[in-house]
Amino acid sequence: MTTPVPIIGEWSLEAPVTEEMKNICIEVAKQAGVHFDVFNPKTYMVQMWYGATNYLVKVKVGVDDKCLHAMLCRGICSDKVTEGSEATETGGFHPFVSGVQYPKALSDPLIPFEVKH
Repeated sequence: MTTPVPIIGEWSLEAPVTEEMKNICIEVAKQAGVHFDVFNPKTYMVQMWYGATNYLVKVKVGVDDKCLHAMLCRGICSDKVTEGSEATETGGFHPFVSGVQYPKALSDPLIPFEVKH
């Protein structure tokens, strides 16, 4: 399975989550102190930007088809970089949640949404 590769500034097509994306979601949930009995990332989209990568992820969080859509950012996305998204050993930044839409259904498509800072 390949990772979606968008043109700079544009969103990729929705694709099944990769192991790397699952790990990013788990890391972000731990940072946020969020716990769901079910937490299963399903699909995602990527937007590459100069100095940042945005992710929009559909995460199944219920026994039925209840999901959330989470906007994640890694890199120089906003003032969050200095507030807790410290640089990693490889020079990147830890991802953080910049927005959430909940509740969503499993059948709802991922549609990029505006995040208010």
